[in-house]
Amino acid sequence: MDELLAYKGVEIRQADQIVLHDVNLSVRSGEMIYLLGKVGSGKSSLMKTIYGALPISAGEARVLDYDMRTIKRRKLPYLRRRLGIIFQDYKLLTDRSVEENLLFVLGATGWKDKTLMKNHVREVLEQVGMETKAYKKPYELSGGEQQRVVIARALLNSPEMILADEPTGNLDSETGREIMDLLYAISQAGITVLMSTHNVHWPEQYVGRKLYFAEGMIKE
Repeated sequence: MDELLAYKGVEIRQADQIVLHDVNLSVRSGEMIYLLGKVGSGKSSLMKTIYGALPISAGEARVLDYDMRTIKRRKLPYLRRRLGIIFQDYKLLTDRSVEENLLFVLGATGWKDKTLMKNHVREVLEQVGMETKAYKKPYELSGGEQQRVVIARALLNSPEMILADEPTGNLDSETGREIMDLLYAISQAGITVLMSTHNVHWPEQYVGRKLYFAEGMIKE
């Protein structure tokens, strides 16, 4: 299995406050990894360092062959194309249909051929069970359906790793389970899924690696 992420002695700060220190972490392809801990324990901060939204203040850090201590801002889009990011609050464009949301992302990441783009969007929507809702606006969808669209968006550029920040946090238990089925199937297909959650039952039902965040440290 390929090593996708390697952090050694990493320190992460937010506004001059140390959030995490002495982070030593290796992530390999095809892993399902849960980030567990209280609000404010550093789970989201760790994720932000992986896609370059938060700098690393000390240590060695590599993500998908990029040195995160020295990466240039102009290189970040290339890194992010190889990652899928699932936000808790969806971040969908409310004035566009599901299809238009996904076509916008493809256009922004360098796709040009309109026919190829539409075919690819259809394939990805089929993968998440949303192929019949392509014409709908986000506000016409349930929370679970919106989250499926967000997962489809994360899959568009065939990512090597998906970062999911509380993907079931706003969903009822049955809908949350459907989203977990989907994310677990994605990890079983060989894509690494790094997921923060407050639901302690998910790691028991969908077996994976557990990282515990407490007192500025990550423990396994």
